[in-house]
Amino acid sequence: MGNGFVRNNINQFAVVYRFVDFLIIQLTLLAACSVFGVAIDVHYHLLGLIGSTTYLLSAELFWIYRSWRAGTSKELLFYTVVSWVVSAVIVLIYLFLTKTSEDYSRIAVVSWLFVAPLFLCAWRMAMRAFLYQVRAKGYNSRSVAIIGMNENAVALANELKRNPQTGFLLRGVYDDRELNRLAIPDGMTVEGNINDAVEAVQNGEFDQVFITLPMTANKRIEQVLHRLGDTNAEVHFVPNFFMYNMVHSRLCNVGNLQTISVFDTPMRGATTAIKRAEDIFLALCILTVIAIPMLIIAAAVKLTSKGPIIFKQNRYGVDGKKIKVWKFRSMTVTEDGDKVTQATKGDARITKVGAFLRRTSLDELPQFINVLQGSMSVVGPRPHAVAHNEIYRKTVKYYMLRHRIKPGITGWAQVNGWRGETDTVEKMQMRVQYDLEYIRNWSLWLDFKIVLFTFVKGFVGKNVY
Repeated sequence: MGNGFVRNNINQFAVVYRFVDFLIIQLTLLAACSVFGVAIDVHYHLLGLIGSTTYLLSAELFWIYRSWRAGTSKELLFYTVVSWVVSAVIVLIYLFLTKTSEDYSRIAVVSWLFVAPLFLCAWRMAMRAFLYQVRAKGYNSRSVAIIGMNENAVALANELKRNPQTGFLLRGVYDDRELNRLAIPDGMTVEGNINDAVEAVQNGEFDQVFITLPMTANKRIEQVLHRLGDTNAEVHFVPNFFMYNMVHSRLCNVGNLQTISVFDTPMRGATTAIKRAEDIFLALCILTVIAIPMLIIAAAVKLTSKGPIIFKQNRYGVDGKKIKVWKFRSMTVTEDGDKVTQATKGDARITKVGAFLRRTSLDELPQFINVLQGSMSVVGPRPHAVAHNEIYRKTVKYYMLRHRIKPGITGWAQVNGWRGETDTVEKMQMRVQYDLEYIRNWSLWLDFKIVLFTFVKGFVGKNVY
């Protein structure tokens, strides 16, 4: 099982992906020109070069050329299309700025821009299906051993089982303790002690070893690592503190000292620019559509009750800094002090128009202006009133970690049913749990799913008053 023919050629294989992508982009442009009888000259060669170069760069930015063993097909296709959209936009900007669009056949260029991503996606799915078949026959796989039978090992084994497409095959779990002292779940067995595991690795029976011993057993871990250092197996240490609520952890360096960031933010470097570009694009598109409905709502609010049209409330933004969140006023009061009472069913403070706006979340529409201002995102943890923050940060574990990124108009908690009134600590705990899950797993693909789910089921909720 250790003879997977791609195992030691991951980098070279990624080079093949890049080359095929480059070839597809060039050939689809040539094919489009050929179909419509367009003579290919230096202008088309330059356009093809711009398209392929910008695609390869954007694909690198979205990590398309990493290993997709554990990634989903939908996610891979999504990032392939996004990378091509970025490339297409650059091509169109080039044509606009250089005023050379008249030098090209519009139908040929447009056909190329639509056909190229279809072939880029198709060849990836074909290659993915091929690799699945290869792994099903035992090739391109890794034989895995786990040292340490505990909660960490069970969680790791379950992940390997849930993701067979990774090609990681769990062949044995090892522990020095007596079997009657171990909590062994159904479907798992302990093959022997740690010495048996080391000997098996030395005999070439395993490609990868995961050490899940608790960090308190540091001496034993050091001994195991010393012995495994004399083998060719890849060795991974899975510390037990990863079982706790870590938020976007990553390796860091302080001089020559390596550290692990426990509570961090995914918004760094290029991801910050990607998230901001996403926010601006979505906010502008949505505001264009809802501009007239917002004017109608504003008139309805003004004509049916006394008070301002827009209610601006202090809330915590990224890093716990206060921001002013905009909403259509839906109540006869505008509470924003040390004590803010959440709306409840049949609340007398809610106006008739406000009740409709709150049930349908239309009162949140002005927050797209907050997004353009940069204080909010379209997708992120919902911001709470400052008074509520001060209450829940003392009662809900890890509550303030939800402020590691900008608050959003919609979020992972909302599309999973945790929106509206939080009249119990348990409800807020569930909301925070989903918020932290979003931060840990943030990606452009996850934002896309949340926006899609919001349109399907996220505007209304049984706990929204």
